[in-house]
Amino acid sequence: MNTANRITLARIALIPLFMLFFAKWPEWLAESSGLIRFMNDYGLCIAIVLFVLASGTDKLDGYIARKHNQVTNLGKLLDPLADKLLISAALIMMVQADMIASWVAVIMIGREFVITGLRMIASAQGIALAADKLGKWKMVLQVAAIIAVLLSNIPLQWINAIRIDDVLMLLAVCMTLVSGIHYLMKNFKALRLNDM
Repeated sequence: MNTANRITLARIALIPLFMLFFAKWPEWLAESSGLIRFMNDYGLCIAIVLFVLASGTDKLDGYIARKHNQVTNLGKLLDPLADKLLISAALIMMVQADMIASWVAVIMIGREFVITGLRMIASAQGIALAADKLGKWKMVLQVAAIIAVLLSNIPLQWINAIRIDDVLMLLAVCMTLVSGIHYLMKNFKALRLNDM
């Protein structure tokens, strides 16, 4: 296993930690444990740092893979899977915490299920489908929107007319739909041609 794939696996390993610190623990448990009390008080801050760190490794593993000629079919599969797991975990935790509407998570996670299904079909045909540029823009917008929501619009909360986190989340939803439709159309044609 090469360095780029190890970084991708590290991103996947950060996801449970992110969820652990994001979670709000019951007060009765916090009263009996200083660690749980600390996690309730500062867990969201640590979760934001973990999310930013995990998101940043997406660019790092891609850069290393291209620079050192470490692009592999495993990397092409693991990299987008790690992204999907990270974004899905964040969205589910944010819905649970009433930070975003559930329909936002349904659209974003639903798109990932559809694309993963297409990748599985392609894999069965011996084709590894890599992420495209729209998918990368989608990921950037999703990460920016999630960070803005987690920060509760800080440091832009003084703008009363427009909530930047809401705008970013709406843009992320739109880009999720556009990139999903584009990816399906582009790669479905390739799969059909491969069948002939």
